Amino acid sequence: MGAIADTLVNLWGDTGIANFTYQNGIMIIVSFVFLYLAIKHGFEPLLLVPIAFGMLLSNLPVTGMFIEEIAHEGITNSNELTNAGILTIFYTLKPILPSLIFLGVGAMTDFGPLIANPKSLVMGAAAQLGIFFAFFAAIILGFNAQEAASIGIIGGADGPTAIYLTGKLADHLLGPIAVAAYSYMALVPVIQPPIMKLLTTEKERQIKMEQLRVVSQREKILFPIAVTVVVVLLLPSAAPLVGMLMLGNLFKECGRTARLSDTASNALMNILVIILGTCVGASATGSTFITASTLKIVVLGICAFAVGTAGGVLIAKLMNVLTGGKINPLIGSAGVSAVPMAARVSQKEGQKANPTNFLLMHAMGPNVAGVIGSGVAASVMLSMFGGF
Repeated sequence: MGAIADTLVNLWGDTGIANFTYQNGIMIIVSFVFLYLAIKHGFEPLLLVPIAFGMLLSNLPVTGMFIEEIAHEGITNSNELTNAGILTIFYTLKPILPSLIFLGVGAMTDFGPLIANPKSLVMGAAAQLGIFFAFFAAIILGFNAQEAASIGIIGGADGPTAIYLTGKLADHLLGPIAVAAYSYMALVPVIQPPIMKLLTTEKERQIKMEQLRVVSQREKILFPIAVTVVVVLLLPSAAPLVGMLMLGNLFKECGRTARLSDTASNALMNILVIILGTCVGASATGSTFITASTLKIVVLGICAFAVGTAGGVLIAKLMNVLTGGKINPLIGSAGVSAVPMAARVSQKEGQKANPTNFLLMHAMGPNVAGVIGSGVAASVMLSMFGGF
């Protein structure tokens, strides 16, 4: 009887129920909320569904799908590889995933609106103010420079960039920073509109903009080459992100690599989203996520995003005054690099004010400028603090 009792006790000890903690419960509830928002309300389901399910899997105890020690220290031998769990293996790929994501984004991006209206670069740059606001706020709250830079990059609304920079500077914060960055990207339609309405008048929101000029194929081919040369010469650390972004775009625009462009923008991108989304969610385990520093990161992240949105809108308002009322300030909010969600929000809010408004292509200029801007901002941070 004693042996049977011991066996039953051991069986019970191996169940998820026996090892369940309140931290696991909180994170599982968060994963359910994310799934609800993605499936019921359509808030960027391609991002939130894999993130939420990865979070669910890693917080169900004793599954062995995500082992934090191996994830953070890396796989050093074949035995660890065998026992690491699939989500842990996904997580160890994080050094290369952001650059590959940028390759796919480049193959999906039309830089035509930015080329047609170079002033969009100013709005894209202004929307990066949130990054530096959150950086200094994080320093005040007690984070070191590397941690503050990683937190600040959330304001760029660019998940791959946040993962890339955090992996280089503050790997121990990757879970909460990645989840915050991708969550705020998915919640762009909820976060941005109140800020846009607060900072603009009804008259400004009704402004109709002139149609953009047609951009030639030659311009579209030269653009990624020129941007790569200029940016990487000034900031060599930008090469992994900006370089791959422009390579993907060159695949799209040169007219000779349709198969490569199709693979990068479809099959490769879909595979990367699954891998990156699930491993980002898996990194949000209850034991490491439910902390005071995580709460600070979440608050700083939303503040960074709000300041970035406001910076883009305010600079667009100024440009509207300087051009004699030719720029709708709503497009400035698209300067955060959540492509193309932020541009769609500008379009939607513009049509609410004026049903004949069509701002999408105008908003895509600041939007793609924001992608370049967030990559440059991350490179600046990496150059400043990467050697510490």
